[in-house]
Amino acid sequence: MAQDRILIVDDQRENLALIGALLGEQYQVLTAESAEAALDLITRGEVPDLILLDIEMPGMDGYETCQRLKSMPGTRPIPIIFLTGRSSIDDETYGLQLGAVDYITKPVSPPILEARIRTQLSLKHASDQLRNQNAWLEQRVAERTAELLKRTEEVILTQDTTILALASLAETRDNETGNHILRTQNYVKALAIQVREQPRFRRELSWEQIELLHKSAPLHDVGKVGIPDHILQKPGKLTPQEFEIMKTHTTLGHDAILAAEAKLDASTSFLRVAREIAHAHHEKWDGSGYPQGLAGEAIPLSARLMALADVYDALISQRVYKPAFPHEQAVRIIAEGRGSHFDPDLTDAFVASAEQFRAIAQRYKD
Repeated sequence: MAQDRILIVDDQRENLALIGALLGEQYQVLTAESAEAALDLITRGEVPDLILLDIEMPGMDGYETCQRLKSMPGTRPIPIIFLTGRSSIDDETYGLQLGAVDYITKPVSPPILEARIRTQLSLKHASDQLRNQNAWLEQRVAERTAELLKRTEEVILTQDTTILALASLAETRDNETGNHILRTQNYVKALAIQVREQPRFRRELSWEQIELLHKSAPLHDVGKVGIPDHILQKPGKLTPQEFEIMKTHTTLGHDAILAAEAKLDASTSFLRVAREIAHAHHEKWDGSGYPQGLAGEAIPLSARLMALADVYDALISQRVYKPAFPHEQAVRIIAEGRGSHFDPDLTDAFVASAEQFRAIAQRYKD
């Protein structure tokens, strides 16, 4: 184990020789005859483990030297013991206030000096060890945080890629455009934000949940990939039998997403919201919807939000069997569905924020 290094700073050579001889067998001793020489020595890399510092010296005195050493990060941890002929309480108090760890008056008692040096070096070693351990822990925390951020980014990328892949699959079969997907997901987000502070919805609509709703909304019609072309792309009104087949896109979408969840092997999959939306966005508040005839709050909130967004976009969009309705007419039709087709509170929020829906429709128009 390397010897501890002690720097003795005193303008009297006999003092340097005396203290140096006393400590030389136990420690590596450095000496400086002035404060300036001591600072120069440290600047050149000769950093001591402890400094014995005289006060009365020509040029820079011991007090100013202590202040300078304690003002620099590289030398601040070095314990400084004043070794001086000044013996007043005021001098000792001032020295300790400047940051010195001890104050010993001359003439010095060798056993006392050695004991106090040992004590301060032990404290310094313990402090150094603790500081190094803290630095190591901070480094490990930083590395672990970086790893977790990287993994989080990878998870988010996987989620987004999965959703986009499934949404793109649905688009390849449906006559509706990609802009329908953009509009509806933004309607859902706008409506969720509109109601999130209401006590009834606050628990279910955290900002994280709203972002998940926004990402999952494009999968609401993914089940249409399983509907035959002659029904899905029919340029006219469906027969009752055809409509029954069309309605199965809700269960087909639910089952497809459920299968994807099984592949991901995640008990709390991010696809849960997408599965709810795909399965229940055609349910109605009064229980007259499909595929399960759910009513009221038995319908997942995600699906209730999507139901309103999907109907609004269908009303303002041109279809082979209908013209595009004006915004005002679409708002009126949805308002008339309050409490029958749509959640009453969501309907009220929609009416209050109808201009936001109009703006989204304009931004992503076909």
